[in-house]
Amino acid sequence: MDDLETLSLDYGRVERAIRYIVQHRLQQPTLEEIADAAHLSPYHFQRTFTRWAGVSPKRFLGFLTMNHAREMLEGSASVLETALETGLSGPGRLHDLFVTFEAATPGQVKARGDGMTIRYGIHDSPFGAVLIATTERGICRLSFLDGRSEEEAVAEVARRWPAARLTAAPEETGALARRTFGPREEGERPLRVHLTGTNFQIKVWEAILRLPLGRLATYGQVGEAIGCPSAARAIGNALNANPVAFLIPCHSVVPALRQASVFARYQAGAARRAAIIGWEAAMVLGENSRRPAGPVQEKPSTSRIL
Repeated sequence: MDDLETLSLDYGRVERAIRYIVQHRLQQPTLEEIADAAHLSPYHFQRTFTRWAGVSPKRFLGFLTMNHAREMLEGSASVLETALETGLSGPGRLHDLFVTFEAATPGQVKARGDGMTIRYGIHDSPFGAVLIATTERGICRLSFLDGRSEEEAVAEVARRWPAARLTAAPEETGALARRTFGPREEGERPLRVHLTGTNFQIKVWEAILRLPLGRLATYGQVGEAIGCPSAARAIGNALNANPVAFLIPCHSVVPALRQASVFARYQAGAARRAAIIGWEAAMVLGENSRRPAGPVQEKPSTSRIL
């Protein structure tokens, strides 16, 4: 059993625990109560959770409090503005792992994938099973299964690219899964993603790729950074339309700074958002040697009309 498979199995129990925390956070549940929700003894829950997160449940819960959320949000506007002005300057995602994305051309969008081959596979991740699909230009879909069957997940790809040829290629996409969720190897080439979206969506995705690992931003801060300060609803729609969960870190954008920020609605589930945010907070503190790959963007393709 490899590390990703172990962490994926752990995540099922951890997610149950986080769901319980989401529902009872105002009551400040004890370790025993959370462990019971995960169907484990306190001793085994502590070990399982620490193996998955690299920190204790108590420390992890500290990352999900309002005080820590405030720290993660502090200065996000200036971070985004500076990153947008200086390209690759900045910490976190901008240097830890590069993701180069290329937008689909108008012709490809019009053809709805005609002539394209999309290879896909289902794989383990620290946040549960994922489908990864890729074209010759890069990853075009990354989505968490959340109890769906493989057929349902693949059908979602087919709806986005209805004229493309889909073929199972688990060995190829398995290598992409290891690179996405595992530590980056020295000299490793950038991951590439192949996106479809409107010009506005691409602009939002570009902006949040520049957020440092472990940093949150509000809708308003993203809007200010892209010159659309009153476009919160459109920004929310762009986040929901993100075809590559985790790689483009929509989980890092929250409606506002309040106690429930890290538990806000998220296309892959509120519990998973909290899990990813807490995991990344642990990574930033250097308390986990299994650091997942934080996505970063090099200069995007100039072909951005979608």
